[in-house]
Amino acid sequence: MIKQLVFATNNANKVAEIKKVLGGSFAVIPLKDAGIDIDIPEPYDTLEQNAATKSITIFNLTGNDCFSEDTGLFVDSLDGEPGVKSARYAGEPASGKANIEKLIANLNGHEDRKARFRTIISLVLNGQEHQFEGVCEGVILQEPAGEKGFGYDSVFKPEGSEKSFAQMETDEKNVFSHRKKAMAKLIAFLSSK
Repeated sequence: MIKQLVFATNNANKVAEIKKVLGGSFAVIPLKDAGIDIDIPEPYDTLEQNAATKSITIFNLTGNDCFSEDTGLFVDSLDGEPGVKSARYAGEPASGKANIEKLIANLNGHEDRKARFRTIISLVLNGQEHQFEGVCEGVILQEPAGEKGFGYDSVFKPEGSEKSFAQMETDEKNVFSHRKKAMAKLIAFLSSK
C-alpha cells in the first residue's frame, strides 16, 4: 500500500515539485486537500526550527504522518541573506519579483556572488520527528534569466550548469535541486521503515 503523508504547505509550486520527485512512491496530501486552512508562522532564525514547527503543528492537528520543508537562499557576500527570510525578503506582501529586485540591488558592487539554496525537510512519523538536508551551491546572476520555476530560480545558476533554474525543465532542475536532494534522503529513510 502507498504511504500517505500530509505535506504542510499551501505552496502549489512546492507541491508539484515534490510530487514529481516522489513519482508514485508516496501519496502527498497538501494542507488544502487535508481540509486544513491555516498559515503556520515561521518565526525562528533557522530552517530547522521553522520546518519542525510546521510538521509538528500539522501532526498535532491531524494525528497523521506528515512532513514540511523550509528553504532559504544564503548569499555569502550578504552575510547569508536572505536566509530564513527568503520568502519575505522585500517585506509583505510577499513577492518573488520584489525579492529578486532587492537581492540584485543589495549585490550591486559585490564581485563575490556565491550562494547556496538549503532545504530542511522535517518528517513526523509515528510521532517522532526526523530531519533531512539538501544543499545546492551556485551563484547569483546579474539579472533574471528564464521564465520557469518560482522564487529566486531566475537569478540562481547552480554549479555545473550554464542555465538558471528558471531556464530548466523540472527534470533538469532536479539534477541539481536542493529540494530533490533532501527528498532523496527522506525517501531512503521511509523505504527503510
